[in-house]
Amino acid sequence: MPETVFITGGSRGIGAACVRTFAEAGWNVAFTYRANRELAGALAEETGALPLSADQHESMAVSRAAGEALGHFGAIDAVVCNAGIAEQKMFQDITDEDWQRMLDINLMGTVRTIRACLPGMLHRKHGSIVTVSSVWGQAGASCESHYAASKAALIGLTKSLALELGPSGIRVNCVAPGVIDTDMNAMHSRETMQELAAETPLGRIGTAGEVADSILYLCSEHASFITGQVLGVNGGF
Repeated sequence: MPETVFITGGSRGIGAACVRTFAEAGWNVAFTYRANRELAGALAEETGALPLSADQHESMAVSRAAGEALGHFGAIDAVVCNAGIAEQKMFQDITDEDWQRMLDINLMGTVRTIRACLPGMLHRKHGSIVTVSSVWGQAGASCESHYAASKAALIGLTKSLALELGPSGIRVNCVAPGVIDTDMNAMHSRETMQELAAETPLGRIGTAGEVADSILYLCSEHASFITGQVLGVNGGF
């Protein structure tokens, strides 16, 4: 019987790559999207995945989406907390509202997702959770301090939950992508992206599919003795 994965922010970028990768590997896939129904529908038609509208700001919306996935597939075996936002601003220009929005989506959106999916995993004493941080959450980022802080918080959350949930048979890991060719990085100029590629030991920008492959591995039985880890998918950056 196929296992089921619940992916947040699955309509584009790394999330969409995860939807395709898990579907190709034979998993049942449910994914959330915020607003782009047309894009989500096209991805669902392509992969057979279940698209679910949910705003990461809203606990009820996240819980409802998780409940729909559970009702449709009968169980949730893995959770990929991918939904997030980024923004470039000088530290002194970042407002309280900017900080609140960044932390509410990147950190609390992940908290809401795990909280919604966890009861079933605890009941079955089985499951894998993968959070999506960033190399900037490990190294810091000039002009993106609120983004870097939110992604660093995910690493602390991951390690804490790995300790807490391990006795229940639930693994919790994190991927920290480097510079990846996604819509989120479209805010950078071509020159900046070329400079970042040059700073990467492998000499290029990563792909969303490469991150998705790593996430699939962490969710699979091939990683059955791996928990509390941060996997840098960053080309050595």
